[in-house]
Amino acid sequence: MTYQNYSLKQLQQIDAAHHLHPFTDHKEIREAGSRIITHANGPFIYDSEGTEILDGMAGLWCVNIGYGRDELADAAYAQMKELPYYNSFFKCSTPTPVLLAKKLAELAPKHVNQVFFGSSGSEANDTALRLVRHYWALEGKPEKNRIISRRTAYHGSTIAGASLGGMEPMHKQLNGAVPNIVHVMMPYAYELALPGESDHDFGLRAAKAVEDAILDAGADKVAAFIGEPVMGAGGVKIPPMSYWPEVQRICRKYDILLMLDEVITGYGRTGEWFAAQTFGIEPDTITTAKALTSGYQPLSALLVGDRIAATLVEKGGEFNHGYTYAGHPVACAVALKNLEIIEREGLVDRVKNDTGPYFAKALQEHIGGHDLVGEVRSIGLMGAIEIVRDKATKERFLPAGSAAVLVRDHAIAQGMMLRATGDTMILSPPLIWTSETIDMACERIAKALDLAQADLRKL
Repeated sequence: MTYQNYSLKQLQQIDAAHHLHPFTDHKEIREAGSRIITHANGPFIYDSEGTEILDGMAGLWCVNIGYGRDELADAAYAQMKELPYYNSFFKCSTPTPVLLAKKLAELAPKHVNQVFFGSSGSEANDTALRLVRHYWALEGKPEKNRIISRRTAYHGSTIAGASLGGMEPMHKQLNGAVPNIVHVMMPYAYELALPGESDHDFGLRAAKAVEDAILDAGADKVAAFIGEPVMGAGGVKIPPMSYWPEVQRICRKYDILLMLDEVITGYGRTGEWFAAQTFGIEPDTITTAKALTSGYQPLSALLVGDRIAATLVEKGGEFNHGYTYAGHPVACAVALKNLEIIEREGLVDRVKNDTGPYFAKALQEHIGGHDLVGEVRSIGLMGAIEIVRDKATKERFLPAGSAAVLVRDHAIAQGMMLRATGDTMILSPPLIWTSETIDMACERIAKALDLAQADLRKL
């Protein structure tokens, strides 16, 4: 029996009875009823009542080529017919992960040539953590195992991923994180810059926090620094251009590995295939997932630099790590077709030279001047809107995050899917958006801001 045989109320009741959602207050959702999304096409999603909603989040940062792509369904079907599954253990492989690994090595920075597959960004970050610590042990320095991360960073929801991340509510629920992971300040000038401090100087100061953590522990104890090129789930925090070159210089000075989490920024989001290329970073690992298949199949790929790979191969013996679905042939077939479409349609260049600049201009012109907006910022097709009570003082509404949730709810009612993270509205649309789609989004967001402002005046 298909879902069409059920009413919205019945689906909500079944959902409440049996389905535990991620990052959800389950009492709240069961009282209100979940929103049931039933189908999608191009840049739009549709709920069970037929409401058309412009998807400003590309699903969850991932549907880069938009919805309804028959080519991806056909690729999955053909692979399922030929070989639906075999594992990558026992000295075995299948054609699609072999070809995908080759393709990713061609797209990645030139010193990154090896790939370890999984099914999610969280898995990929677990792998990165284990691989980096294993690398130093193989090099005869097992004590070099501390990882430096950043507050408000997001690196996944597994125990290792949540430990690497810097979100306090997640740490509290862990009741014991993975040891030897420390967190330093995030490079977010809007809230953390000192009076009169330039973006350039702030970027250098934020990078110095990494160096201070290295010196505090001792460079002989620090394995790596991990960071998102642009902090995504923490609120699209875009660092000053001075930040990453200085972080890279510091890591090289103290022989610290550099781990990039590009689960969100990979595969065209910032106007390059990887944000490493946007910011000129030469990392030792790059974690990717999400847009690798445009979300059509669960797949992650940890891209591994030559330095780590050489030691793993020559000194490592058996690497006691892996997943049942690592290199799943169907997921890899979909990824290959997805990357082909991104290349064929020129979506990466389009973001860099056309829609990305248009997106930035439109946000500034149509959203930035609103009374509720303290700042808008973007890079490529990735943006944020800061919700404030007072533009001049940057004072926020209380309780924290309440105003952003109000804006989000009005936006969805206006046919615009946004995400609220704290006091920040975030956008990460499909890369197929055009100037017309961007204009539509800005019009709907502006209307939502007006409606939220009217509600807030009543409080």
